[in-house]
Amino acid sequence: MPFFRQVVVFLIILARVALGKVLYEPSHIAHLEYDFIVVGGGTAGNVVANRLSEEVSVRVLVIEAGLSNQNVEDSIVPFFCPLFYPASSWTWNYTTVPQSALGGREIPYPSGRLLGGSSSINSMIYTRGSSEDFDRYARITGDPGWSWSAMEPYLRMLEQFVPSADGHNTTGQFDRSVHGFSGPLRVSLPGYHQEIDDKVVDTTRELDDFPFNEDMNSGFMLGIGWTQATIGGSERSSSATAYLSSKYLKRENLDILLQTSVTKLVPGPTTQDGHIHFTSVELARHGTDTRYYVSARKEIILSAGAINTPQLLMLSGVGDPVALRRLGIDVLLDHPDVGRNLQDHPLLPNQFLVNSTNTFESFERNATLFGELFVQYNTSGTGPFVDGLANLLGWFRIPPNSSIFGEFPDPSAGPNSAHYEMTFSNGFAGFVQALPDTGNYMTIMTNVVAPMSRGFVTLNSIDPFDSPLINPGLLDHPFDVFVMVEAIKAVRRFLNASAWSGYTIAPYGEAAIANTDEELVKYARNLTTTVFHPVGTARMSSTDAEGGVVNPDLSVKRTEGLRIIDASVFAAVYAFAERGADLIKKGVESIDIRRAISTCIAKGVEAHTDIQAQGHHGCGQHPRCTPPYTHHKGPYGQGKRHGDTTGAWHYDGYGPPILHTITFLVLKILGMYGGEDDKRTENLGDEDRMSQRTTAIFSTVRGVQT
Repeated sequence: MPFFRQVVVFLIILARVALGKVLYEPSHIAHLEYDFIVVGGGTAGNVVANRLSEEVSVRVLVIEAGLSNQNVEDSIVPFFCPLFYPASSWTWNYTTVPQSALGGREIPYPSGRLLGGSSSINSMIYTRGSSEDFDRYARITGDPGWSWSAMEPYLRMLEQFVPSADGHNTTGQFDRSVHGFSGPLRVSLPGYHQEIDDKVVDTTRELDDFPFNEDMNSGFMLGIGWTQATIGGSERSSSATAYLSSKYLKRENLDILLQTSVTKLVPGPTTQDGHIHFTSVELARHGTDTRYYVSARKEIILSAGAINTPQLLMLSGVGDPVALRRLGIDVLLDHPDVGRNLQDHPLLPNQFLVNSTNTFESFERNATLFGELFVQYNTSGTGPFVDGLANLLGWFRIPPNSSIFGEFPDPSAGPNSAHYEMTFSNGFAGFVQALPDTGNYMTIMTNVVAPMSRGFVTLNSIDPFDSPLINPGLLDHPFDVFVMVEAIKAVRRFLNASAWSGYTIAPYGEAAIANTDEELVKYARNLTTTVFHPVGTARMSSTDAEGGVVNPDLSVKRTEGLRIIDASVFAAVYAFAERGADLIKKGVESIDIRRAISTCIAKGVEAHTDIQAQGHHGCGQHPRCTPPYTHHKGPYGQGKRHGDTTGAWHYDGYGPPILHTITFLVLKILGMYGGEDDKRTENLGDEDRMSQRTTAIFSTVRGVQT
């Protein structure tokens, strides 16, 4: 029996190595070596892992601190997205430091802690940005590859534009010519018509200040248009469902390690040019857990997000030396910009009492109706639950003669880029206020999309499981306050259109008594929260710039083997990650050639520039390099041993298919196979789930949990 147990343990370990699967124990991969390690299975990380693992000879590991996204109902059902606020089991339940411009309020700041990251919990609104935004990136970094024209192919290739859930005719609601239809990420227009939709569109015909825009993702954003959302077939489409679906998880060269945090980046020897070469990562499941180490032959890619990426860099000794030494952290690299430049979009929900019974409140306060709609959603994929919170939204600029421009330069990317956004919701959307007991409402959310306020992320302690200090600095800058007040005034002008006559009754709450600029400022400061769009904490700069954290190729300045690909660098995360993966492939090919030639020269053998073309990367691995390597049968399949080495085995394969089959069957019989859905996700019975959902909707979907 002990021998049998040893065989089982051996097969488990071997299966974890040989089968590209979802893992839960870091001990199963301890001391292994991958080609690429992706830290964070979020929006960007999954894109990068998918694209890198397209090459079957490359081994990729994704390390995600959270759970699987599978069977997480709040993530699947689009309308349930607000249930992740202010905290949940699938989020990093952060809170900001007191916001000085918001009366000292601490703002809940959740981000996704499951496969897909925040793409698995967000409001699913899919916005590319203005073409001017991309062109500004190209201009500042000196890399034309970040321009709109260069990035547009990536924007198309990631999309799979699909019909709306209700299958309605979408002619005139988007421009087919600017979209993709064969990519992994499903995008669609709203699938359930709301009462306010016609009124919003009618207003665009009546008021010149609010024009209709057929497609805000064409590169020109200004105006009001139909929301494009990452929804397909009435379910959320995230980076996990799109880039780590079952067909990709079957790749034998792709491993996903869940419920495990990277606690530190570990450097190897310093390179000849004095750069720090990061070669491995330290892992743990919790604070008192054993630390494990996994190595990357080629690169480590940080995709932990705008909060956790700078935190990990600082814990690893990369950051502001003064701040690091204050906490007793050895300084590896003086990078004061790490964690600085945090930007976010301040959001203000402007609610209005309306003369209607066809708003979200009609079923949020009625458990029976809510249950019927939930059954409808589950059986036919139709009804109000197929969409997020808003079917229409708009992007606008403040007037060009605004007095604020006499004090501050325009922070937007250009004359066709917005200063603020308006989002139209058919119910009471309140992040600060609770859902009222009576009345029906609509909400027009305003948010500043070109903020001048800057905040920071910094360490609270040296414990990697301790939350960092987060300060987005919401409304800290006078320009942002001015824009928010202008946005509130624009909302009121918008509702003066005849389309709203007899429908809107009065502003709700504090807005009802806020009329002067001073009163509007007070109203904004009291109720503003965030759209949860943190970016910029590892900003990109030109290669020769002293400031910044990453170069235009996304490599961390003055390092080797380390890149950052996430929202800490670039806001348009999906397309950014697509190009980032391409940059990695090109960069690694170049590095491999240089290393191969250097190794050959060091060994006194002839180096050949056609190494890359032959697909070999290393001394002796090219047919014309001498001495040639020889193939041997290793203990687990085909291995390689160099004729000029000490005879160490370099296992480059995954073993013969029969080993996969035997291992799979043994583990399946023992009930130990871990490549299926996350069994740790608790599934409530229908009745309990309905009760839970109804209670949560009352307190959360349109208000703050009480």
